[in-house]
Amino acid sequence: MSIRYVTALTLALCASTSLSAQAQDTLVLYTSQPNTDAQSTVDAFKKANPDIDVEWVRDGTTKLMTKLRAEMAADAAKADVLLIADSVSMESLKQDGQLQPYLSAERSHYDPALYDKEGYYYGTKLITTGIAYNTKAAMQPASWSDLAKPEAKGQVAMPSPLYSGAALIHLAALTNDKTFGWDYYKALKNNDTMAQGGNGGVLKALASGTKSYGMLVDYMAIREKAKGAPIDFVFPKEGVSMVTEPVAILKQAKHLAAAKKFVDFVLSQQGQQLVLSQGYIPAHNDMPVPEGFPARASIKLLPFDAALALKQAEQDKTEFADIFGAQ
Repeated sequence: MSIRYVTALTLALCASTSLSAQAQDTLVLYTSQPNTDAQSTVDAFKKANPDIDVEWVRDGTTKLMTKLRAEMAADAAKADVLLIADSVSMESLKQDGQLQPYLSAERSHYDPALYDKEGYYYGTKLITTGIAYNTKAAMQPASWSDLAKPEAKGQVAMPSPLYSGAALIHLAALTNDKTFGWDYYKALKNNDTMAQGGNGGVLKALASGTKSYGMLVDYMAIREKAKGAPIDFVFPKEGVSMVTEPVAILKQAKHLAAAKKFVDFVLSQQGQQLVLSQGYIPAHNDMPVPEGFPARASIKLLPFDAALALKQAEQDKTEFADIFGAQ
């Protein structure tokens, strides 16, 4: 055997070993997180799992669900993991048989109300809807009923559940609460409440003073207050609704081991520390809350049944439109 042949063989073996060492598993993630949050989530996961490459697609939950369902209908679904805004969308996929269960060991650190008991999906954070108000407002609200008082007439803004998923979940939580029901939304309409668009429009109306009070997601108000905006935020005494940005593994996931690692990561203390650094309330029981939020124990959550909300969704939209109009 010539020296030249041995050298060539050695180089070939070294190259093969090098390529093998560099070989990576791949994870395909579909997410509705804001771009900055999605990038930091992917970067943190890859740092903790350098052997896994991540391909990710980002869009709003509604558009992402439309894309995903079109792919499923064509038997061409690409996603392994889904990380989207709300549990109602996840529940619809579960009922359609499009998710697979995974009982993550991390679930022991979570309130059972925040994940599917069979492990089909897990909430990763709490984004609550409470009451925000302009600091020049005449009244400091403490209850949902305050928004229907005469002194708030014509001064309340809220996102439309015909447009906002969080607003639809909020509506389901309140209308299924015996204290409020649909009479509460009728009272809001009679009080000239403005219901249109999403949370961003409510924030703009409050910051500008166009409206004095509003239903708004917590982090928007608290972040703007920290920047100096004339806004304050309260968690009403009856409780707040929430979206939980759940994570789930798709039934057709081609990279199952990597998908399980991703679920474990976002539920782990390391993953939940990332949630905290992004300015949200971590779903993990043992984690603190961001600066500007009250103590976790003082935040009361309204009961919520994702399966019931899914069943009632179209009926709820119709009834809301009957009261407020198709806004």
